[in-house]
Amino acid sequence: MQTDISLTDAIDQDEVIEIYRLNQWSSAEKPEQLMAALRNSHTLVTARQNGKLVGLGNALSDGHLVVYYPHMLVHPDYQGQGIGRQLMSAMLERYTGLHQQMLTADGEAIQFYQKLGFERAGKTEPMWVYSGNDH
Repeated sequence: MQTDISLTDAIDQDEVIEIYRLNQWSSAEKPEQLMAALRNSHTLVTARQNGKLVGLGNALSDGHLVVYYPHMLVHPDYQGQGIGRQLMSAMLERYTGLHQQMLTADGEAIQFYQKLGFERAGKTEPMWVYSGNDH
């Protein structure tokens, strides 16, 4: 099936929240903040099949040196079809040449991102202040 990848798509709250809930992301419980965060990202990438939102991701960037990819999700029914790779490929192309491209990955996602060229940054340790409880 054809997957349409877009950097200019409009998103609807119901379709976004569905993907976040199905992936058990705590930000689904803060829909207004989540939608504002996604819509105000430096870049938002979406994947659709027959008009249905099946994946999305976002980037926060200064547009010159650094980009951070905080969210990348694929609807569970569509995982394993290369959609996540297509989403990330669009982002990596968009930010080609930036000095630093960063993300936080855990669990099975680590191997996915390693296949795309991401690696642990030297002796750095991931650190955060986090108000959720899903990690």
